[in-house]
Amino acid sequence: MIMRRLFTQHARQVGLAIVGYVILAGSLVNSLPGQVYAAEKIVTVAEGPMALPVWKIPNIPEAAEAYYASDNLHVIAQVQDPAAQPAKERAAGGALTYTFTDQGEELKRINDRGQDGCSYFMPGMSALLWTSTRDNMEMPIGNWSDENDYPMGAELYISDLDGNNVLRLTNNEHYDAEISAAPDGKWIVFSRQIDGNLDLWRIRPDGSDEQQITFTDDWQEGRPMYLPDSETVMFRAWNKDDYGNVRPTPMTVFTIKHDGSQLTPRTFTEGMNWGSYPAPDGRHFVMVNVIEGNNWEIFMGDMDGGEPVRLTYNDGFDGFASISPDGKKMLFTRSVGSGFMSDLYTHVMDISALNVGPENYKEAR
Repeated sequence: MIMRRLFTQHARQVGLAIVGYVILAGSLVNSLPGQVYAAEKIVTVAEGPMALPVWKIPNIPEAAEAYYASDNLHVIAQVQDPAAQPAKERAAGGALTYTFTDQGEELKRINDRGQDGCSYFMPGMSALLWTSTRDNMEMPIGNWSDENDYPMGAELYISDLDGNNVLRLTNNEHYDAEISAAPDGKWIVFSRQIDGNLDLWRIRPDGSDEQQITFTDDWQEGRPMYLPDSETVMFRAWNKDDYGNVRPTPMTVFTIKHDGSQLTPRTFTEGMNWGSYPAPDGRHFVMVNVIEGNNWEIFMGDMDGGEPVRLTYNDGFDGFASISPDGKKMLFTRSVGSGFMSDLYTHVMDISALNVGPENYKEAR
C-alpha cells in the first residue's frame, strides 16, 4: 500500500492543470494546447495527424521491444523466427534475439533456440543482454503477455555481439526477464516473479551480487530502466487486484533508487500508463496510454507532472517505445495488420525536435 499512499500525496502536490506545454532545453512552461516548441519551430503532437517523421525499418521480420545501442544506429529486438520454440500465442512468443541497424541492415541472430524475451545492449556495445528459455525448454512454454502464466524457465544471459561467449547470469525456476543495464555498466536490473509476485532485482554483469530492490505483495513491478544517473530506475506497476478485473489494467510509472529507497510516482492520471522508458534528458519519458476504441498510443510524460503529450496516431497498437541515447530517435512497435497486435513491426520516429537529449539533462524533482 506504500505506492498508493505516495501516489495520492504526490498527485495533490503536483496537480493536473496543464493542458499543453512547450519543451525548450528541458524546461516546462505553459503554452498553446497541444504544441511543443523546439528550435524555433512548432511541432504539432497533441492533435493529429502526427507531424514527426516515422518509418518502418525495412528488411526485418515481425519484431517487438527494440532498443538502441550507444551508437544510436544498431538495434536489438525479439524477432519472429521459425527456429524458436513454438509459443502458445503468436503475439506472445516464437521469437529469438536479433541485432540489426535502424536502416534494416546487418541482421544477425544472437540466440538459436528456445523462446526469447527482453534484450538490451551493454554500454559502449561491449556485450549483449538477453532473456531466454533455451536451457529450460522442457518446462511449460508459458505466455510472456500473461502474468498468471509467465515462462518459469526464462533466464538471463550475457554474450558478445555475435552471440558467442554466452554466460548464464541466473539459474532458477522463476521468471527472470525485462532486463536492462545501467549507463555506467556496473549493474543490470530485471524483473523476477516468485510465487506469483513480481519484484525488481539487480545483478552484476558477471552474475554476482544479486540483490532484491522492491518487496511488494500487492503491486507487480516490471520493465525497469535506468535513468542517466545509473542509480535511479524507472518502472511500471499494477495492483494485483486490478489485473484481469479492470480493463485496460490501471498502471502507474514510478522511479526508485536501485538500493530500494526514494520510491516516487511519476504518472498522475488514471488508466494504463504502460511500457515507460526514460529520455536521456533525465526528466521526460515515453509510455503507452489506451484511448477510446482500445487504441494504444505512445505519449511523452514529464516526471515533474503535467498532461502527457501524444506522439503516435494509429488505429491499433503502438507500444514498446524506447529512446536512442542521443535523444533523437524513438523505436516503437506498430501493428499494421487488420487485427489488434497483428503484423507487429519495428518503427522509428524522429524526435530530434523535442530536445530531450543528454545535452538538456536536468534531474527531476
